[in-house]
Amino acid sequence: MAVTVKALRDGLAVNLKTIPGLRVVPILPEQVNPPLAMINLDKINYQKSFHRGLTEYLFKITLVVGRASERAAQNSLDQYVASDGTYSVLNALENDRTLGGVAADSTMVSLDAYGSVVIGETTYLSAEFSVQVFAL
Repeated sequence: MAVTVKALRDGLAVNLKTIPGLRVVPILPEQVNPPLAMINLDKINYQKSFHRGLTEYLFKITLVVGRASERAAQNSLDQYVASDGTYSVLNALENDRTLGGVAADSTMVSLDAYGSVVIGETTYLSAEFSVQVFAL
């Protein structure tokens, strides 16, 4: 049975939903209600082994927090980008590296961006993570 992008995205979402109070969506919603994580497919490398035996999926996870107060927003986002703790995205994503059994392995590769983002007409503070997933 072939693995689908939806199944991998759902597995990532299940892991992220272990973070207290974090909302997780597959696409940017019309109304942003932080804290919110959006899971987007960035790239697929089909030929990671002979005869399509292994495929690499690269996902971008954008996490958005409110910005009513700059200090509070930064303190909140800092908890999500930490390498450990209850709100750590790294901890949540690597809690089940098989994403419920649909992936061979997954890992957080990097934090690629940290700063302000405008969605609609509102400015938020956000972090963008790269996640690598291997599936058969």
